[in-house]
Amino acid sequence: MKSYTEIKTLHGDDEFLAYTSQPVSEPKAAIIVIQEIFGVNDGIRIKCDQWAAKGYLAVAPDLFWRIRPGIELDPDVPEEMQEGLNLFGQFDQDQGIRDIEATIRDTRAMIHGGKVGAVGYCLGGRLAYMTAARTDINASVGYYAVGIDGLLGEAHAIAHPLALHIAGDDGFVPAEVQRKMHEGLDSHAKVTLFDYPGVDHGFATTMGKRRVEAAAQLADERTEAFFAQHLA
Repeated sequence: MKSYTEIKTLHGDDEFLAYTSQPVSEPKAAIIVIQEIFGVNDGIRIKCDQWAAKGYLAVAPDLFWRIRPGIELDPDVPEEMQEGLNLFGQFDQDQGIRDIEATIRDTRAMIHGGKVGAVGYCLGGRLAYMTAARTDINASVGYYAVGIDGLLGEAHAIAHPLALHIAGDDGFVPAEVQRKMHEGLDSHAKVTLFDYPGVDHGFATTMGKRRVEAAAQLADERTEAFFAQHLA
């Protein structure tokens, strides 16, 4: 079942919408799908539906609601790609984490205190890392997360499993940043890094020009196994 759920902010003084996809039977756990810079668009909703088909409650909060609710962009349209990049600059990431924390709280209540994971892409990959460091999420996965080198000082706070998928030819995450990620995280007992040589940012998008089928399938298989292990 597909619907929209109202999520109350941490202080309970406002609320925002989250696309919600329910499995046909009792969910085995829940997964929060964290958007790219393009909002909760068709691609993110499809990812939620795919997780629901695997037996998870899947929830994608509209994290841009404080800027403008209901933003949906197509990264294959140059003007919309530029709008997404502009939104990245406007978005308050610390407030976004608080909204993710509220989503974790409400989602966990929906599954009666069960385990909740998070998976994010691009900006959402960065937020997945921040979620692992700043909340009680049970497991997190980030795809082509940006700017992680500036967040390595928070790595000590990661208490639950985190996996990061790194695009080897990422135009937004250069080789030097990737090297710093490995130097800062390879020895962390809770963190696993996966490298995908020769692919660019956005390789695991649901559809469109950026998708690289083989790499996307491999990353998604690893993510599915990761959640099966840590959210069981």
